[in-house]
Amino acid sequence: MSAAASRALKSVSSAAFSWKRTGRPQQTLAAAVSRSGVGLHSGARVTATLLPTHAGEGRYFLVEGEEEARVAAEVGNAEPRSQLCTTLRRREGGGPRVRTVEHLLSAMEALGVDNCRVEVSGGDEIPLLDGSAQEWVEAIRSAGLCAAEDASGQKLEKLAPQIHEPVYLQRDDCFVAAFPSSQIHITYGIDFPKVPAIGCQWFSTFLDDNIYSSKIAPARTFCIFEEIEKMRGAGLIKGGSLENAMVCSMSGGWLNPPVRFEDEPCRHKILDLVGDFSLLAQNGNQGFPIAHIIAYKAGHALHTDFLRHLSGKSTVDQEEPAREC
Repeated sequence: MSAAASRALKSVSSAAFSWKRTGRPQQTLAAAVSRSGVGLHSGARVTATLLPTHAGEGRYFLVEGEEEARVAAEVGNAEPRSQLCTTLRRREGGGPRVRTVEHLLSAMEALGVDNCRVEVSGGDEIPLLDGSAQEWVEAIRSAGLCAAEDASGQKLEKLAPQIHEPVYLQRDDCFVAAFPSSQIHITYGIDFPKVPAIGCQWFSTFLDDNIYSSKIAPARTFCIFEEIEKMRGAGLIKGGSLENAMVCSMSGGWLNPPVRFEDEPCRHKILDLVGDFSLLAQNGNQGFPIAHIIAYKAGHALHTDFLRHLSGKSTVDQEEPAREC
């Protein structure tokens, strides 16, 4: 490992957090609910059906045709080099994968859907919907929540990871850091100097279900117009459109205004962060740590790499540069 990589990783340690009792029961959905739409990268018409499940089972996916192989929504199943989305793949035997899970997981984590079976049909992607998590929030609220019971009819107390000492992971000028805090607090920064309409943005917020639903969930995914041809040439964003993503030109600004917030791109990065950090969850417990998380120019790859090192499940060769900050 290079000296620079060593310096960047030295403070990321599984000893930095422990599981804290919350005094609240694990939850699941009170009823099934589904949503259909286009997959961002495949362009296929896909459906995700969310179903209640037992306490202690956590969140997991079943892909059509691979019903016997659960793909748990845990960081150990996150592909380290997934491009422009978060992809989960069952570790044992090169099993099925499910792509673009971050928006759905973000809504479930923020609203407290601790245990959920997600059946995916029509492809291996979660539908993008309008590019935000707003429709997932509406779907979850329409189904309702209830205390989950295990197979023997017992309720289980929900645990939450709590950060005890500052930890960080840095790649070049991109970083994710976590500091002890009595409540969840997120600060995120982005910088697009070649795209004046976006530029440098920062957004900071505490987090609960109401704040998430009003300030984070409506923020849509975005891309740079001049990069679209290259991404499609790589077989990506086949399902992307002006209806499910904000598109910004370096010279002409937003091609499909209005934006929902002046800092909508930065808020969407927090949406992604919540979804990616939900992967720290195990056995129906909370995923997002009780901490002040500060991130700058980070993305899915750095989010999940941070969790791998924090949880002691690092599998990435740190000598190799990150594909995405």
